[in-house]
Amino acid sequence: MEFGTFTSDEKVLHIAIDAHAVGTGLAGNETYIANLIEALAEIDRANRYTLYVTKREAFERFHHRWPNFTVRRTLPHTPLVRIPITLVAELRRRPVDLLHVQYTAPPFVPCPVVTTIHDLSFEHLPETFKRRSWMQLRLTVRRTVRRAAHIITSSEFSRRDIIDTYRIAPERVTVTHAAAAPMFAPSVNAEIERVRARYKIEGDYILAVGSIQPRKNLARLLEAYSGLLRARGQAKLPRLVLVGKRAWLYEETLRSVNLLGLASNVVFTGYVPEQDLPPLYSGALCFVYPSYFEGFGLPPLEAMRCGAPVITGNRTSLPEVVGDAGLMVDPFDTQAIAKAIARVVDDAALRQDLRELGMKRATLFDWRETARLTLNAYERAVDAARERGRRRFLR
Repeated sequence: MEFGTFTSDEKVLHIAIDAHAVGTGLAGNETYIANLIEALAEIDRANRYTLYVTKREAFERFHHRWPNFTVRRTLPHTPLVRIPITLVAELRRRPVDLLHVQYTAPPFVPCPVVTTIHDLSFEHLPETFKRRSWMQLRLTVRRTVRRAAHIITSSEFSRRDIIDTYRIAPERVTVTHAAAAPMFAPSVNAEIERVRARYKIEGDYILAVGSIQPRKNLARLLEAYSGLLRARGQAKLPRLVLVGKRAWLYEETLRSVNLLGLASNVVFTGYVPEQDLPPLYSGALCFVYPSYFEGFGLPPLEAMRCGAPVITGNRTSLPEVVGDAGLMVDPFDTQAIAKAIARVVDDAALRQDLRELGMKRATLFDWRETARLTLNAYERAVDAARERGRRRFLR
């Protein structure tokens, strides 16, 4: 099927999407749902959509943009009130055919649910979460999986993990790969210089992008960088730029900078608006993503689209995303991380090869295809719910 406007001979669906992550700076969850909405609006003018948001920025981003989309604010933002009370009340007041959520659905939702579960890190790596968050996710996601009409995930790795961990039928889980937004492309020099000045980045730099939390493995990246710095000296190694919001359990990363004496060599930008990311990727000597557990890993794909040579971990979904277009390393081996950085920093020909391979690889992922597969999952979920209702009626 070619990309284009989605049409169907079936009854028009009214689809609700919980888009509370938009406007929060929640990295992957926000990027996924915002880009999915944009792509659905591009290819589907047949169905009706209601977007549930909490942030004013999200309301302003989507309000009055497409004739078949309605935006409603469901407050407060806190999930303990919004999910079981506000969202359920809204669904009962204005019924829909389907609700799409990420991870957690309301407990008494009056319509079929499709849930997107990007990864099960909370099941396998509880030590990388705050105890309350880990316990809440295990409880609510397991309940959501049992009741969901269909489950969407971002990689074959996560699909297998969901099926095996929750012991569910394979046909209940669909892979819809994420993608980098069209805005991610090589930037002109003026834009690169603008972001360098804004974030006080001098000279060449090694870039890492992702929320600051344990499984992003930034402590080992800092250790690898420190070893290179000791071996080479200050003048022979570019600065390390860490882009991302402080998420949870970030203290270890900050402590590592001080313990390793890297305060003058590492730049923490904090959360960066989306429009600044392409020039940051484009200007980087290389991009390093040593995460050891990812459901997809969007930053390497964004980096590849912008022409940054990529170094990434060789675990979970990352080989599926990066393929042979980047250098893959054991994320638990700081020496391996350091050697990969040294190779890319020292070898201009290798950097050029990785740029070309990465930009070619990134074209395999497209949000319009993600949206098309998501629409198919919506239709299957609604059809299955209608069939169950028909059978109950015939009894």
